[in-house]
Amino acid sequence: MPYKNVERFAPSPTGPLHLGHAYSALTAARHTQQFLVRMEDIDTARCRPEWEAMIYDDLRWLGLDWSEPVLRQSDRLPQYHAAVAQLQTAGLTYRCTCTRADIKAALSAPQEGAPMHGPDGLIYPGTCRDACHNKPDAAIRLNMAAAISYLGDVSRLHFTELDAGNDGQHGDIYLNADHLLHSVGDIVLARKDIGTSYHVAVVVDDAAQGITHVTRGRDLFSATPLHRLLQALLNLPTPLYRHHRLIRDQNGKRLAKRDDARALSTLRAEGWTRADVLNAIELT
Repeated sequence: MPYKNVERFAPSPTGPLHLGHAYSALTAARHTQQFLVRMEDIDTARCRPEWEAMIYDDLRWLGLDWSEPVLRQSDRLPQYHAAVAQLQTAGLTYRCTCTRADIKAALSAPQEGAPMHGPDGLIYPGTCRDACHNKPDAAIRLNMAAAISYLGDVSRLHFTELDAGNDGQHGDIYLNADHLLHSVGDIVLARKDIGTSYHVAVVVDDAAQGITHVTRGRDLFSATPLHRLLQALLNLPTPLYRHHRLIRDQNGKRLAKRDDARALSTLRAEGWTRADVLNAIELT
């Protein structure tokens, strides 16, 4: 009998877990019937086996266990390529040869009031949209205007937020075409070096694993309208979302993997217990 509630913790093995990861993993585990671990290791240039092994050690130290086998994204590139090909066949993509420097230069004089950053970093200005590039090593971008037209009225699409978005949003949150066009833009579907992107991989994997609830940090809330759009384009199910508060240091700065002083492995070596972690992240 399938589980009615399936959650995942999906770290990238590019560094040690910190207190923010602990909060996310423990929050997901306490709300689910089946807890899964996914290794988001498509960035092979930065991922390391030793980091992956440390992640498992840290999760076990936190008292967590999970269903096997662990899904590893590096084993699933054909599935991601197939999803991108589906969007290409529908005429919703274009190839892009712009570098980050090119994009930054093109945005050096943005329109007044226009947002500079979206869920994929700098919002792409559309330089290559009508360029008809055929270079096989170019990145592949989603033509957001074409995607919206393809789906028709995107305002009928929504996702359900169980916690709160960046502005306190809760409940059913509907997509907005203007927001998608101007605050998300033509995001990269496939990087030229790995043939996919986080956004494609995450929606494909959530569907493949039967994820019903996604627990992740509030910093990823801005990507959720995009993920809902991709789910509609690829005919994939939409889980419920819980974007939790972020764990910050004593100066109010969000924790990152470079903050080794807050790494779980460092804290454990200093004698911390699981109870100390729960107290530090105010999870009782």
